[in-house]
Amino acid sequence: MSLPVSPVLPAATRIGHVHLKVADLERAIGFYSGVLGFELTQRYGTQAAFLSAGGYHHHIGLNTWESRGGTPPPAGHTGLYHTAVLFPDRASLGAALQRLIAAGIPLDGAADHGVSEALYLTDPDGNGVELYRDRPEAEWPRDAAGSLVMTNARLDLNALLAEAG
Repeated sequence: MSLPVSPVLPAATRIGHVHLKVADLERAIGFYSGVLGFELTQRYGTQAAFLSAGGYHHHIGLNTWESRGGTPPPAGHTGLYHTAVLFPDRASLGAALQRLIAAGIPLDGAADHGVSEALYLTDPDGNGVELYRDRPEAEWPRDAAGSLVMTNARLDLNALLAEAG
């Protein structure tokens, strides 16, 4: 008995954007734009907004169509674990950490995964957010057979902040 062949996506395939239901549009824009630094590219009245980095049409969509004034889903239910935002380099990730500290937003965690360095936090609507940067692939930890060996080590936040300049 043979297993069905799974399709293989092209290597350039990426997740294009995430669209979040939020309770308060202005509060969500304040977090994603005012703290994280995404640029507001378009609003749809008072119920939706689109934000991006680098001039893209949108990386993040926010709306209150079904969620205005709502509460986060309770623990133990299915849903989005976190949205991960990939930064181009360590200095950019360090600058993001500086903005989080300045805004008084606490981290839920921080980790060195060997392949990447990551900061974990929660947005104002209870959605998980990961801010991270990848190491160059040549630096990824591998075992003797060449398989990836990701880790979950402590991330030195002071060293990361020093990179921000």
